[in-house]
Amino acid sequence: MIIWGFRTTTLQLVMLTLLCRGCGNPAAHSLNRRVTKFTLFFIPLFPVSKKHHLQCTFCGLAYEIDRANADQLLAQAQGQPQPGYPQAQPGHPQGQPGYPQGQQPYGAPQHQGPQHQAVQPGGLPPAQPGSGQWNPNQR
Repeated sequence: MIIWGFRTTTLQLVMLTLLCRGCGNPAAHSLNRRVTKFTLFFIPLFPVSKKHHLQCTFCGLAYEIDRANADQLLAQAQGQPQPGYPQAQPGHPQGQPGYPQGQQPYGAPQHQGPQHQAVQPGGLPPAQPGSGQWNPNQR
């Protein structure tokens, strides 16, 4: 008796921030490679199918992309130069692609100072003197 079958494994290659084609939100997308291998006696022997797909982490939409697009996205995420895109010149700072110099993308921290309100133990704001509020620290 010969036992044969197929085994599919999924490998996450990189996380990218893209505009989702389903929900339209700029969200993180997982670029995955799905490989199906022929198995003989539960031992994977050779790949039968290799496919790439993107999955939006906001809405969960997953769709298949071709290998050329997957390679382009992977190279873009690793910072390699892409044909057809302008490259940064030495001595000339280049901001984030698609944003004017000095502006941050939607959702990026704006680096403002912390805004804290003093709170006493128990979660109550401090009472103002003469306000008529009971202050547990006064005796």
